[in-house]
Amino acid sequence: MDNQNNRNRNNNPRNNKNNKQGFGIILITTIITLFLVLGLYQLMPGKDPEEISYSKFLDMVEAGQVEKVVIGSDSIEITPKKKENTNSLISSITPHYYTGVMNDDKLVDRLREADVDVTQEIPKTGTMMFWNVMLTLVLPTALLVGALVFLTRKMSKGGGMMGIGKSNAKIYVEKSTGVTFKDVAGQDEAKESLQEVVDFLHNPGKYTSIGAKLPKGALLVGPPGTGKTLLAKAVAGEAKVPFFSLSGSAFVEMYVGVGASRVRDLFKQAQAMAPCIIFIDEIDAIGKSRDNAMGSNDEREQTLNQLLAEMDGFDTDKGLLLLAATNRPEILDPALLRPGRFDRRIIVDAPDLKGRVDVLKVHAKDVKMDETVDLEAIALATSGAVGSDLANMINEAAINAVKNGRQVVSQADLFEAVEVVLVGKEKKDRIMNVEERRIVSYHEVGHALVSALQKDSEPVQKITIVPRTMGALGYVMQTPEEEKFLNTKKELEAMLVGLLAGRAAEEIVFDTVTTGASNDIEKATKVARAMITQYGMSQKFGLIGLESVQHKYLDGRPVANCGEETAGEIDKEVMKMLKDAYDEAKRLLSENRDALDKIAAFLIEKETITGKEFMRIFHEVKGIPENEEKTQPSRIGMKEETSQDVIVLPDMSEENKDESINE
Repeated sequence: MDNQNNRNRNNNPRNNKNNKQGFGIILITTIITLFLVLGLYQLMPGKDPEEISYSKFLDMVEAGQVEKVVIGSDSIEITPKKKENTNSLISSITPHYYTGVMNDDKLVDRLREADVDVTQEIPKTGTMMFWNVMLTLVLPTALLVGALVFLTRKMSKGGGMMGIGKSNAKIYVEKSTGVTFKDVAGQDEAKESLQEVVDFLHNPGKYTSIGAKLPKGALLVGPPGTGKTLLAKAVAGEAKVPFFSLSGSAFVEMYVGVGASRVRDLFKQAQAMAPCIIFIDEIDAIGKSRDNAMGSNDEREQTLNQLLAEMDGFDTDKGLLLLAATNRPEILDPALLRPGRFDRRIIVDAPDLKGRVDVLKVHAKDVKMDETVDLEAIALATSGAVGSDLANMINEAAINAVKNGRQVVSQADLFEAVEVVLVGKEKKDRIMNVEERRIVSYHEVGHALVSALQKDSEPVQKITIVPRTMGALGYVMQTPEEEKFLNTKKELEAMLVGLLAGRAAEEIVFDTVTTGASNDIEKATKVARAMITQYGMSQKFGLIGLESVQHKYLDGRPVANCGEETAGEIDKEVMKMLKDAYDEAKRLLSENRDALDKIAAFLIEKETITGKEFMRIFHEVKGIPENEEKTQPSRIGMKEETSQDVIVLPDMSEENKDESINE
């Protein structure tokens, strides 16, 4: 088997290409080294002898300063004796001398008396002169010319110097991607759009008979982790055509023109193998808009221009399709997005409830699970999660099962995996003192109690004061009763009250405040500002849009669309809204102080309590019969409000742009 693998590697054209490129690099390195050695040899000190007079030569002999002489046909080379008390560096650069040959019959006798080593130079033959010229002149010249010819041929083929202009796209042929549409879940609309493309590649006559043409390109747009690259591979797997895959950054180099050369080479290869699919991931690396003169980049713009020209130049009748993926469509050049280049924009957004169930089933098909597992409960709890998040949760659940010595995954393992992904692992080595435990307990119970007292809030699923590795000293977990895509003004106001209830509980009970509410305040400020500037829920400003969201598929950062004076008024309105919410939280907690104290004491003792235990104590204190109890679904929630941080998996649905809305 090893011999067969070796033969396959030797017969691989890509390996041969790499060998040729490696040979070129070795050749050039050898030539450069040779010339460096020759240059250093020429620059070595003491290499060229110094001419002296014959009289001085005789004086040196009589003074015993000569160690060796070589008598030639027209000159005498003189090697003086090394001086004593000199280091090796000085001795290595001791000068040599030479003088002319005189008709002196007594010279040899004088040299022998002075104990000088005498050598007679043998005249060079024709053969020796020939090899001397070959090694010092002809061979270096031939190597230099050969290297120049080699580089010229490589560059004339569009490869550039040492192949840096060649496309380095990975080529998948037939089913070697290993992915089909069965492996993609939760993106039914995107799959439907791409299935039409696959059907066109399989049955072009069905479409061309009525005059339809294959789209030149399709742009996959969506947040990170939603499966854009997976969809592209699934298209290639379904179409069973060659699939060229590379990243947008693979085109850009420090040399201007290299990226354009790689684009030309990529489309040349693709046209030769048509029908095929080209997939460029993160195309925003080369497709940024060219209207910003301050941030211009000649190499990137030349690459983009070449890409635009190639997309205009290829014929769709050959079955050549360009797929690209990005999560920053707003920065792409308009010339790249127009019909005729990217004819379709396919949104690959975070999946809905049904989509999350399908994604969990895909990732759980190879995982052993017991009868307690309810994937729909996990899907309902993970609103806003993308495919990579859900895959990570399934994998963490399997790891938890192995760690606990079980052969199958249970619902408890999935429950713990969701917590690990959201707030990290429990920090067993962090031990809070008694006073800190009381503060954190009242803080978290304040969140939960206000949630139970408000009609428009989500039910409590769990309260804990066990520290987590992501900085949480404790958190409240709440679950939605159903998946929602809109939030009313009353729900947002209830959310503000709930976020500030932890700080309110600290002030009521301890008559002071701590740093634990920093993230609560940050989240509440974002919600209040969004209500005023984006949702038109302020009576003072009305329906004017004062902020716009940029990079909605990444951080969703809001950018102000108003002047400085209006921005100051917005800040005042935000402060007023937060103050009203804080006063309401203090009122609710003050009126229910007995329930706050009893639940906090129970939490300090148990460290972690369930939503049912929380509601049971609340109803006991209030004297509410069990049949009037607020429904508490036995499902995992998504909201984690901490004594230090509120860690929430953001809701990326189209209607809810602010990540705090669906906490």
